[in-house]
Amino acid sequence: MVWASGPMPAAAQERIASNCFALAQGGAERVWHAAIGEPLDEAHVRIRYLAHASFAIEAQGGTLAVTDYTGFIGNPDVVPDVVTMNNAHSTHWTSNPDPRIPHVLAGWPENGAPAFHELDLGAMLVRNVTTDTRGPFGEGARADGNSIFVFEAGGLCIGHLGHLHQIPDDAQYAAIGRLDVVMVPVDGGYTMSTAAMGEVVSRLRASVVIPMHWFSGASLETFLAEMEGTFQVVEVGGPDLMLSQQDLPGSPTIMVLEPEYIP
Repeated sequence: MVWASGPMPAAAQERIASNCFALAQGGAERVWHAAIGEPLDEAHVRIRYLAHASFAIEAQGGTLAVTDYTGFIGNPDVVPDVVTMNNAHSTHWTSNPDPRIPHVLAGWPENGAPAFHELDLGAMLVRNVTTDTRGPFGEGARADGNSIFVFEAGGLCIGHLGHLHQIPDDAQYAAIGRLDVVMVPVDGGYTMSTAAMGEVVSRLRASVVIPMHWFSGASLETFLAEMEGTFQVVEVGGPDLMLSQQDLPGSPTIMVLEPEYIP
């Protein structure tokens, strides 16, 4: 299996610069236009919570990424441009990705080297920052076993923490950069404790926090209670959220999405 990454030929459209920090310019030629909603302009991004830790992130021109891809997103006619995966558990990856997907990015070490991705699709740039994971049953540690994937699109910097097992160090926080939106696992123990995850979220200071990886309403409510007083909470009432730099909330806000596959 070939994992695609690295800089690609220049695309026709240019991406609005995000506040993360400057990275490589240029882009990739689009192969499929897999829009999941109404067309977006260059300043907006659509985020759809699919299930567990999987999100669809759509930018201008239908450029589409899916996080923690398991092989199923709902509609088989929708082909993402790029999918990211982490292999802490089978609910975060697949060994048989759809062969039509141009770019499949593994977040774990291969051939003894940590994962490294900087994929420029023109309307979206995808990169990763590795963190360590625990071994089976919480034993030992696996260096660079998880990737925090960062998606820069529509002027926004969107981070997905994956199956985070460690509080990032200063170098990792610096590599992540300034996030506007972050998807956070709030299971309370399979990744990290609610208190530890709350510390990470507070340090990242993203404007929008989207809980994920919750197995029951109880773990979600525990996280929301832990963050009460620091973040406002908005129940979106559905799976989709459309954002731009201009309509980010003025104070840190947790936005709760209800998972639903692409119809």
